[in-house]
Amino acid sequence: MGDVATLAQVDVSTVSRILRGDESQRVRDDTKKRVLDAAARLKYRPNALARGLRTSKSSTIGLVVPQLENPVFSAMIYGAEEVCAQNGYSLIISHRELGRAGKSVSHLSQMNRVDGLLVASFEDDTKLKAELLEADVPVVLMNKSLDGVSPSVIFDGCAAAKSAVQHLIALGHRRIAHLSGRAGGMNARQRIEGYKEALAEAGIEFDPALVSEAGYTVEGGKEAMRRLLDQDMTAVFAATLVSAGGAMKVLQGAGKRIPEDVSVISLHDDVFAELLTPELTTVPMPTVELGRIAATLLIRRLSGDEQADVAPLPPGDIKLRKSTGPASGALSSGKMAGARTT
Repeated sequence: MGDVATLAQVDVSTVSRILRGDESQRVRDDTKKRVLDAAARLKYRPNALARGLRTSKSSTIGLVVPQLENPVFSAMIYGAEEVCAQNGYSLIISHRELGRAGKSVSHLSQMNRVDGLLVASFEDDTKLKAELLEADVPVVLMNKSLDGVSPSVIFDGCAAAKSAVQHLIALGHRRIAHLSGRAGGMNARQRIEGYKEALAEAGIEFDPALVSEAGYTVEGGKEAMRRLLDQDMTAVFAATLVSAGGAMKVLQGAGKRIPEDVSVISLHDDVFAELLTPELTTVPMPTVELGRIAATLLIRRLSGDEQADVAPLPPGDIKLRKSTGPASGALSSGKMAGARTT
């Protein structure tokens, strides 16, 4: 800023007022032009965070996600960033690793660095809840709900899981394994509920031996699938894309053909599903839209408009690819309503 002041032949405080848009003191038009020309010539850009310390508003929103490499969160970030940009907000992304609760939220909320927070997390985390309540900035939760923290935007994980399992049942499968999310988490509970509902409605008894915790990583999917290899099963319903990818690798390594021996289906959809061999059948979830809605709610809160939770976002139609087929020895019932081939 000092270089701009020198080139424009004015003092630093004048440069600061002009670049902040402060009109509390009148500035001559020719002086303003000299300052703006000097700033452009020097390619000077005001520091948004430093400006925020003086104005108590940074025009910046923080977004905390548990994984940067997971395509689900990449899509949420894309949707949130789109809305933030349209409303004049910058977005800071922070990575909240499993087992490191508390670091990202406190880092972003300290010293008024952000006006509000968008937070996604795998775990029902009491420490996370306590920190969010102490952050002293508006918060919107993404695909997660916590008592006492609102609003939140979530997927209808139960409906999505039910749709996936019903697709397998329609193909004649009755021994359907489930690779679940992290035990105890909201997402895992919703998906196993949908899994059980689909089985019950088809008259299939739930077998807990067919459920294996995979978490939300490729390695977790591999480990969970290894634990199930000795089970009598003809299909696998994976809670996430990445765990499905890991499971498929283990199945193929064990000599299982997909889908001839074991069918595989997953929630969420991304180009990742098309890169697997065979291409993965999925139940798409509106991840980009969730990011957009969450950012919109937060920006409204920042404008003083209190927001309530929105209705869970429903899944899309099944994207039928090559990883699912009739159960061995069974004829497909053809009941694949809502499915489409890609």
